Amino acid sequence: MRPFTFHPGPRLLAGPDQAEALAEKLPPGPCLLVTDADLVQLGITDAYRDAIGKDREIVVFDAVEADPSKETLLAATEAGRSAQVASVVGLGGGSPMDVAKLAAYLLGSGDELDEIWGVNIARGRRLPLALVPTTAGTGSEATPISVITCEGGVKLAVNSPPLIADWAVLDASLTLGLPKHVTAATGIDAIVHAVEAYTSARLKNPLSDALAREALRLLASNLQTAIEEPRNLEARSAMLLGAHLAGLAFANAPVAGVHALAYPLGGLHHLPHGLTNALMLRHVLAHNVEAARDHYAELAEIIEPDCAGQGSQARAALLIERLDELARNSGLALRLRDHGIAFEEAPRLAEEAMKQGRLLVNNPCEISQSDAQRLYEAAW
Repeated sequence: MRPFTFHPGPRLLAGPDQAEALAEKLPPGPCLLVTDADLVQLGITDAYRDAIGKDREIVVFDAVEADPSKETLLAATEAGRSAQVASVVGLGGGSPMDVAKLAAYLLGSGDELDEIWGVNIARGRRLPLALVPTTAGTGSEATPISVITCEGGVKLAVNSPPLIADWAVLDASLTLGLPKHVTAATGIDAIVHAVEAYTSARLKNPLSDALAREALRLLASNLQTAIEEPRNLEARSAMLLGAHLAGLAFANAPVAGVHALAYPLGGLHHLPHGLTNALMLRHVLAHNVEAARDHYAELAEIIEPDCAGQGSQARAALLIERLDELARNSGLALRLRDHGIAFEEAPRLAEEAMKQGRLLVNNPCEISQSDAQRLYEAAW
């Protein structure tokens, strides 16, 4: 076995109705709750707000948007600083959780944001932090990564162990009734995390592999049920656990080309992150197929065990086909043209994708700027 390093994720509270249990884990003193306005309006935050606010002041910052901006992050941090909060809770999808992670870090460490972009640069101490996902997709509650949209639509990230939360809550009751398109996009996002972690070129290791495989099994076998039966708690629980395991996997074996090419679609066109991954999934996997053939073949057996007797090339091709079917059957529109993106934008998108060097270095094979342009054109 070659040497490897593995960072475990947060401690977990799993199961429905965990609000009181989470409140007991937080320190005394004011708490900053980072969420979004839609969740507040729908009442999804109520139980956690009530429980956390029972014995402490609670400061609600609900202005987080999709693909949160640097300005939003700094506003959340200032809200926490003004109230002298003692802890931070992020409740929502990946966007509120990413803002909560960095706000907790900036409040606790006193570091300047523009000095900590990148990998393992943030080394200070953050405030106590808990994360409560309301979608089964990003796995942000499991990772030390926060992605923020900066000037010009460029996505920058802080990736460092201090951003790992103290606690994460997997409460599938918060995901019941999610719209089909949200369930589909976030589910495909989680599947991409599992696949890219399993094939990560630099830091793939036995523990991340085991997590990625189990994540893919849970996600692939429950996504369609969760879409068709939005109040099926068993399927929702499996999806939430699968997304968390995929998050742990890619926190240690980072994602690669699919994400690198997805980010410009979100940054420039404000498409949901899970959808952008779905748009590029088939094309990037096809580009990688020879370099990652054996790994893709192994993953194919998780989705379709009957293929075990086939050769590696056939199994790898089958994986790409089955993942594409999952995305199509989820109801997502999978062409760039379906989302108002012109064919002529491919060169600019490719140029923007090259800025994601931290992701491209993890891909099983090189993706050059000309490769990226060709892949965007194929996805059009």
